[in-house]
Amino acid sequence: MAETVKCKKCGAELAMDVLRKHKKICPCCGYYFRMTARERIDMIADRKSFKELDKDLSSYDVIRFPDYEKKLEKAMDETGEKEAVITGTATIGGYPCTLFVMDSAFMMGSMGTVVGEKITRIFEYATENRLPVIGFTCSGGARMQEGVLSLMQMAKISGAVRWHSNAGLLYITVLTDPTTGGVTASFAMEGDIIAAEPGALIGFAGQRVIEQTIGQKLPEGFQKAEFQLEHGFCDMLMGRMEMPKTLANLLALHRQIPEKERRNA
Repeated sequence: MAETVKCKKCGAELAMDVLRKHKKICPCCGYYFRMTARERIDMIADRKSFKELDKDLSSYDVIRFPDYEKKLEKAMDETGEKEAVITGTATIGGYPCTLFVMDSAFMMGSMGTVVGEKITRIFEYATENRLPVIGFTCSGGARMQEGVLSLMQMAKISGAVRWHSNAGLLYITVLTDPTTGGVTASFAMEGDIIAAEPGALIGFAGQRVIEQTIGQKLPEGFQKAEFQLEHGFCDMLMGRMEMPKTLANLLALHRQIPEKERRNA
C-alpha cells in the first residue's frame, strides 16, 4: 500500500510519491511540507554537481549532558545523517556556489558546535575560492545539550560571514520553516539577499513567550514569512517551483568576473 500523509492545512490525504513530484507542496492548498536537507539539495543543485564537504564531522557529548549521546544516536539512525547541516559545493543553472543546508529532522536542526564548525568552514572555503554561499536555514535554535558552546557558534559563524563579505562575495539566505532562536539572531539574517519560503515561521522567541513578556496580544501570523516581508525583515518570498531558476538568476547577476575578463572589458 502506498505511503500517505495528511496535509496540516487542508486535511487532504496525499500519496507521498505524488507529494514528492510536487516538491512537497500540497497540490490542493499549496501548503509547504518540510524537506530534508538531501531532498532540498536534489531540488536546487544541477544534477550530480553537489560535492559534500566535511561529511564525517559529528557531535559528541562534550559537557556530559544527560542522555545526549542517546539522542544523537537516535537522530543519526532516523535521518542517516551525522549532523543537522550538510555543506558542499555545487552548480545551480551552471553557476558555481557553495551550499549549507540545515535539516529539521536532525534534533530540530539545532545549532551545536559541529553545525557551527561546518558552516564556518564552508564560508572559509568560499572566501578562499571566491565563491558565493547559499544557505538554507531551518532550526529550533542553539542546542541546549552543548550549553554555552552552542551559543558561541553565533559569533563564530558571524565572523566567517564578515570575512566573506569583506572579500566582496555574495551570501544568499533562504529562511525555511522554522527558522528560530540563535540561528535567526545571527547568520540567518546576515545575508546580502534574504529570501524566505512562503508560510515559513521566522522569529527568535515563540509567540506565547513574547506575549507573556510584553503583556500584549501580537498580530495574527506576525512570525510568518509574509509578515516578515511586509515589515522589511526579508527581501523576497521564494517559492520552490521557481527556486532553482531564481537562485541561478541571482548568481548570474552577482557572478565574480575573472580578472582577465575585467582587464579586457
